[in-house]
Amino acid sequence: MSDKQFDVVVIGGGPGGYIAAIRAAQLGFKVACIDEWSNAAGKPAPGGTCTNVGCIPSKALLQSSEHFEHAGHAFADHGINVSGLELDLGKMLGRKDTIVKQNNDGILFLFKKNKVSFFHGRGAFAGTAEGGYTINVSGPTTDTLTAKNVVIATGSNARQLPGAEFDEKLILSNTGALAIDAVPGKLGVIGAGVIGLEMGSVWRRVGADVTVLEGLPTFLGAVDEQIAKEAHKLFVKQGLKINLGCKIGAITKGENNVTVAYADSTGAEQTTTFDRLIISIGRVPNTIGLNAEAVGVQLDERGFVVVDDECRTNLPGVWAVGDVVRGPMLAHKAEEEGVAVAERIAGQHGHVNFNTIPWVIYTSPEIAWVGKTEQQLKAEGIAYKAGTFPFMANGRARALGDTSGMVKFLADATTDEILGVHIVGPMASELISEAVVAMEFKASAEDIARICHAHPSLSEATKEAALAVDKRSLNF
Repeated sequence: MSDKQFDVVVIGGGPGGYIAAIRAAQLGFKVACIDEWSNAAGKPAPGGTCTNVGCIPSKALLQSSEHFEHAGHAFADHGINVSGLELDLGKMLGRKDTIVKQNNDGILFLFKKNKVSFFHGRGAFAGTAEGGYTINVSGPTTDTLTAKNVVIATGSNARQLPGAEFDEKLILSNTGALAIDAVPGKLGVIGAGVIGLEMGSVWRRVGADVTVLEGLPTFLGAVDEQIAKEAHKLFVKQGLKINLGCKIGAITKGENNVTVAYADSTGAEQTTTFDRLIISIGRVPNTIGLNAEAVGVQLDERGFVVVDDECRTNLPGVWAVGDVVRGPMLAHKAEEEGVAVAERIAGQHGHVNFNTIPWVIYTSPEIAWVGKTEQQLKAEGIAYKAGTFPFMANGRARALGDTSGMVKFLADATTDEILGVHIVGPMASELISEAVVAMEFKASAEDIARICHAHPSLSEATKEAALAVDKRSLNF
């Protein structure tokens, strides 16, 4: 086998792609990964949207902005008086960029450690070869590779609003929202989803007047209704102006601002001018330039790669994972699919359970959930029991100074099997993992209720919510 012939070539170095490449190499395959992301210096920046303009930088800014807000508003409650508080936005953004580069470099190190050949450029199908496929690499690296197996992991791009294309200066996608060079006086956000709420929270904390315009009449419709209502109340109290049921009209760019015309939930026409406008109305699969037609990879009408339950495409030896296929656009879902595909190529039985994939919104309070919502159980006619426990009755939450929110358990009315767990409150992203493990092992609410949890800890709220399913909560 020549240096340019591989057992597995992965197109895309995001969470799904780089993890698939590493796992395939661990299984003994000769592996290459192609990724076109570059940093400001033109050097390789693997990690995809998640590492470069998504999960990682947004969490860095969320953490920094939360520190700033605490210093300005919450420290006094702890007996810590801060005077002359100032924001060094440049340093905040620089810290974010440093963290991104550390993650980029970490992935390159992992490739080297696992003997994965890395090619910096855009990968595209060129045709078939004996026993496999030919992949062209263009960009900083120009090359031609052949592979028995190809894993498509090209990710997704921000969906544009017709008539309001991204310029990343005034009209921003997630990319521009992470790099605003001055705190806007008035910031508009179209879309009250994960990105809209997280980015709106970042800039509100550091001084922006933030207005969120959401087209749907309900807030966070995919979230358990009780949890969503609690979150909405808390966000409004913080100062986010959330407008539901909006119908967006003309968006007009001025020299230094953007004007949005919209009809509100009553049908009344409104016009608001913002210094910056973030548009976060979903994402679309990134298959442009893949040249799928060269070999006949099937795409659906929306541009997603068509796959079966095991991530196989219509072609032998061609697989696809992550945002570019069906299912939730979540980095950890992509990682699990990447591992599963590598193991399936090796003849093993890779497995992904879509029913136990956790979801998280990293606002403050955080929102996390796994499994069914109460409205889904009602719609499906499943008899269930519910138990909730508020963080205001949790000793560790009181000590932290953050008693907002609750934990909610949903269990089968007959078997007591946990069907869903929903959390809004401090460190929800960490607490949800206990629920994921429990559901993977088909645990009952009683199982969690009988497990000893450390005291004082936020996880005690999980135990208490499980107890509440049987109406025997001890601390509320």
